[in-house]
Amino acid sequence: MSDTDRPVDAIDARILAALSDDPRATVIALADRTGLSRNTVQARLAKLEQRGALRSFDRRIDPAALGYPLTAFVLTDVTQSQLAPVSAALAEIPEVLEVHGLTGVTDLLVHVVARDADDLYRIAGMILDIPGVTRTTTSLVMRKLVDYRIDGLVQRRIDSR
Repeated sequence: MSDTDRPVDAIDARILAALSDDPRATVIALADRTGLSRNTVQARLAKLEQRGALRSFDRRIDPAALGYPLTAFVLTDVTQSQLAPVSAALAEIPEVLEVHGLTGVTDLLVHVVARDADDLYRIAGMILDIPGVTRTTTSLVMRKLVDYRIDGLVQRRIDSR
């Protein structure tokens, strides 16, 4: 198992929990909160960043605050030989927040945001116009019922020591 595939240990999870509670905490504050030395916290944070275990700050920004209050998911079927160029083209559309490759009845789940219904129509059309995209189905998010969360999994890792 490579270092990037290995789950964090309970000590890393304690640091992540403290960071989740206060994302702006300094290394010294995290050390105080976790009962670890400053050097330990700093070294482990560096390793977590290197492994890709910490995501970027921009995931915390609400698109509605930027003028994009509509969220939708575009189920996208693609010609399999065109998957790489389709993915590259999707990455060029600023309103596309993330793209997941799927198994099952569709190939890609494309998470998009839009200013309004007309803007969503434009974005969906851009996706459909990408060479290699054969079909799309757009579903508008009416309400978020469970927000993105990770604290329960972090706590489970802490408790597993």
